[in-house]
Amino acid sequence: MQGMSDILDMAHDMAKDLHEVGAMDDITMRVMDRICVPEKPSFTPARIKKIRAKSRMSQPVFAQFLNVGATTVAQWEQGKKSPGGSSARLLDVIDRKGIEAII
Repeated sequence: MQGMSDILDMAHDMAKDLHEVGAMDDITMRVMDRICVPEKPSFTPARIKKIRAKSRMSQPVFAQFLNVGATTVAQWEQGKKSPGGSSARLLDVIDRKGIEAII
C-alpha cells in the first residue's frame, strides 16, 4: 500500500509532464505545486520552546526524539541556530499532531 506522500509525488510528476507538453496551464501547475510540495516550515526560538513545552520534555529528552544533541535544541531556542531538513519536518509534525505522532 502506498503512502499519501507517494501518491502526491506521483500526482505532481504527472502534472509536471502535462504542463511540459502544454496540456496544463501555468495557474493549474502552481496550484498542483502548492498542494503536492509542502512548504518548508520555519521556526522562531519561541515557537520551538513552545512546542517542546507542550510536549512536556526537557531539552535533552526532546533532543533524543529529534535525533539531535541537547545543545542543538538549546541553540535553536536561543536563536543561535535554526532547525533544518528532517529536524524541521519532525518539529512541524510534533507541532501539528503532538509528540505522540513520532513515538
